[in-house]
Amino acid sequence: MDNISLNKHISGQFNAELEDIRNRVLAMGGLVERQLEQSLDALSSLDSNLAKKIIEGDHRVNGMEVSIDEECARIIAKRQPTASDLRLIITTTKTITDLERIGDACVRIAKSALEKRTNNQQPLLVSIESMGRHATRTLHSTLDALARMDADAALEIHKEDVKLDKEYEGIIRQLMTYMMEDPRSIPGVLDVLWAARAIERVGDRCKNICEYIIYYVKGKDVRHTSYEDMEKDVQS
Repeated sequence: MDNISLNKHISGQFNAELEDIRNRVLAMGGLVERQLEQSLDALSSLDSNLAKKIIEGDHRVNGMEVSIDEECARIIAKRQPTASDLRLIITTTKTITDLERIGDACVRIAKSALEKRTNNQQPLLVSIESMGRHATRTLHSTLDALARMDADAALEIHKEDVKLDKEYEGIIRQLMTYMMEDPRSIPGVLDVLWAARAIERVGDRCKNICEYIIYYVKGKDVRHTSYEDMEKDVQS
């Protein structure tokens, strides 16, 4: 991944500290991306061993969030950063929270792979595989935009979430049909529904991270604004 341009300071140590937290965030993102890919593999193949590995490994994601957060607090107390440096710290603390939540979504997906299935339920899992791969691509693109602090790319990824939401809505309608046609399928359908919801939340978390990228680059808080206004802020 490309290096972003960080402000240079008289203190070489400060430069090293900022670069270190950036690298740690990207490492955390890489771990979460692997967790998502593996959780989807576990769900599609109903691989209980892989699912358990993902669930047990979630503590690594949690630990990275805590350690990075502590380092950011230490830098704020010691360096009292301002302007873009402060925005970088704020962007970091918010980003790792969303990455940790994506890790939680991976656990939810993995738990669905542990449930006993009937042959009638297998098509339900197939129906969310495409959505899961879409979410994986979105996360990968988001992490790439984060590594480059690319506001233009972040804007495009933010817009793409609409497609993921539509996929989710289509799956919900399909699952509702299954339940109405066969009430005995309700327990299994609900479990698949939770997995689909977890995948949809991955897209929402990626949107959040894209907003943080724009905040860092442009110095403007674009949360809760329309896409049109966000586009104006990025292009200004």
